Amino acid sequence: MLFGRVKWGIHPKTHKTATANKPIENMELPRQVIIPVRMHIGAPAEPIVKKGDKVKTGQLIANSSAPVSSNVHSSVSGTVVDISDKPHSIYGQCLSIIIESDGLDQWAEETSVQRDWKMLRNDQVFEIIKNAGIVGMGGAAFPSHIKLCPPKDKKIDTLIINAAECEPFLTVDHRIMLEYTLRVATGIEIIKNLLSVENVFIGIEDNKVDAIKVMRDVIDENSAKIVAITTKYPHGAEKIIIKSLLNREVAPGKLPMDVGVVVQNVSTAVAICDAVVRGTPLIERIVTVSGSAINIPKNLKVRIGTTFSDVIKFCGGFKQTPEKLIMGGPMMGIAQYTTEVSVIKGTSGILGLSKKDVNQVDQSACIRCGKCVNCCPMNLNPSMLGILSEKGFADEAKNDYNLLDCIECGCCSYVCPAKRHIVQYVRYAKRLVAEKAAEKGNK
Repeated sequence: MLFGRVKWGIHPKTHKTATANKPIENMELPRQVIIPVRMHIGAPAEPIVKKGDKVKTGQLIANSSAPVSSNVHSSVSGTVVDISDKPHSIYGQCLSIIIESDGLDQWAEETSVQRDWKMLRNDQVFEIIKNAGIVGMGGAAFPSHIKLCPPKDKKIDTLIINAAECEPFLTVDHRIMLEYTLRVATGIEIIKNLLSVENVFIGIEDNKVDAIKVMRDVIDENSAKIVAITTKYPHGAEKIIIKSLLNREVAPGKLPMDVGVVVQNVSTAVAICDAVVRGTPLIERIVTVSGSAINIPKNLKVRIGTTFSDVIKFCGGFKQTPEKLIMGGPMMGIAQYTTEVSVIKGTSGILGLSKKDVNQVDQSACIRCGKCVNCCPMNLNPSMLGILSEKGFADEAKNDYNLLDCIECGCCSYVCPAKRHIVQYVRYAKRLVAEKAAEKGNK
């Protein structure tokens, strides 16, 4: 086994010191939440409430019968004041349920439970997780219940808990391991039991010494092996951590379950614990708010649907006008055009970056230096992907240079001396491929 040693990737500045030692702080209840019906991979949920309805915290407000989707719950108690398209951090615009909080935070009756999960059957646990609307909270937001019920022909022998958190600025998972250790351990046990696996690995970057220690103090080494993996970006990418820990390669177009592995984020393990043990649906998450333009960087527990503007205000606002506002981290995050987007299930960070951090430079033509090829964790040719994608040659990029294998980690753009916007072009080409496939499917 490789056990955490890697030869690709990069070492960007971590920028984690502003929040790494700051405990998780509960943000005050927002006066209004804007909850999109699409916060996950798959079909959007459909509202089951209407304008004027009274709702309680944790109440189901949108669902879907689609095979890949996720339930949506109210994150506050109050009144539905509108259901309309609102700004969305990923999709630009999305149908959203706007709820005016009554300030009482009255929880739905079905959420007030205390279960001994070991007394439940696996099918009961599965339904609880599905109904709670839990998705992968590392950023991808894939519905967790689907991962936890692999097809019968996929023999799963290993569970990996991804606690690498290699993205600069973000300290969510680090703080969760330090402060919610027992809930992390319980969530892992629930997942392990559901999958009926013996092999469990918890991958934590070796610069998080305190998290490694506290996890080893709580988790029995016979139950799960905690591995201090090399601190190198993008070690937290799903396919990368599988290769690093197990020396198994997920082939192009395949999923981790095709090599017998399920990967879950450490924050997702906590959400699963809370749903199964306490009946709490996914209505809040921990968010790192940081960056040189943020007045007081923090790790916050935030209700889903809270606007970025409210979150930033709670952190003292901007101390200078940000050059760029990002949801997520600076490498794989998504730049925002407004602070009126809301926190969704996949929001791990809100970054306000000043001009000195962004350091925008005009790009020039590729100089064929090969630096992007040397650092690419997927063994691609980012230079050619960027050139073809920029010109709109999406099919050539897909068929000849494996466009769809790109995980958009940003290593290539980071090391490029010509400052090429490679990831931006790749995302553009992927959209062209998806649009073409959709047109073909509609014919």
